[in-house]
Amino acid sequence: MKTLAIRLEDEQHARLTILAKLSGVSLTDTIREALEGRIAALASDPEIAAKAEALTAEIDREAAEQRDAIATLFGVAKKPAPRGRSNAKE
Repeated sequence: MKTLAIRLEDEQHARLTILAKLSGVSLTDTIREALEGRIAALASDPEIAAKAEALTAEIDREAAEQRDAIATLFGVAKKPAPRGRSNAKE
């Protein structure tokens, strides 16, 4: 588990604290629930998914360049299979 410090405006903190008390949930759990909701919303956004695909492709290109550089420096190295999507269920 990671610890994260955030800064809130006084009014926002007061509202959040009151809502947590009224709902009978700790302030920490209220914040976690809010974050989970935002994460789920972002993860289902098609624009974000497209950006993730582009970032994955960029990471793959950079990794291939680094593997090629290592192979050039130290001889032929076994290249891992390219990443792809599998329809197999685990």
